[in-house]
Amino acid sequence: MVDSPGGSPIHNRIGAVFVHVTDMQRAIDWYGALLGVPRQETSHEGLIYDVPMDGPTGLTLDGHAYARGTFRPGGPLLMLHADDIQAAHSFAAEHATEVGAVEDIGSISVFHLADPDGNKLIVYAVN
Repeated sequence: MVDSPGGSPIHNRIGAVFVHVTDMQRAIDWYGALLGVPRQETSHEGLIYDVPMDGPTGLTLDGHAYARGTFRPGGPLLMLHADDIQAAHSFAAEHATEVGAVEDIGSISVFHLADPDGNKLIVYAVN
């Protein structure tokens, strides 16, 4: 059965974004503090954690790559929304290991930050 208008059986929406982490407990604490969400239980022998999110797209912390020895952080994984970019930047500066400067790129303003494992994230606000 094909469900999408373009004829593909794969829907054009993201179910979840996976962020690979080296220390699950540290990652749970860091993302919980950054996003202001309560801690829940891990699954899959402590190697998977679904961060409680607003909206349909999930955020999953995944310790499998580190457990297999294949962990390699890369470019930005996801972009998080903020209503006030300056307030978000100040808050992130207290929690992130690396925080870049706010950049006005026209329709939005953004800044980059890194989690404790070096994963890159972007925070944006509509101008």
